[in-house]
Amino acid sequence: MSTNPLMSEPVEDFASRLEAMVDDELFATMSNLEKASEAADDAEETLARIALTETEIERRYPGELLAPYRNWKQRQPLL
Repeated sequence: MSTNPLMSEPVEDFASRLEAMVDDELFATMSNLEKASEAADDAEETLARIALTETEIERRYPGELLAPYRNWKQRQPLL
């Protein structure tokens, strides 16, 4: 099991937590998951959590796909 808290919590809890996050938290989670996917031992689990996060972003921003996340990422000086 991964020591990354994003990967160690049950997927149901992760999905519920995504819904409660403010946009900055949601986007930071997506960024952290992208980084985790590069070094993932269990890529399938990481990609599933990325898909859940993408779905939440798309739910909040209908028709914009991931544009709000990409815009947020460009504004971050250290990402």
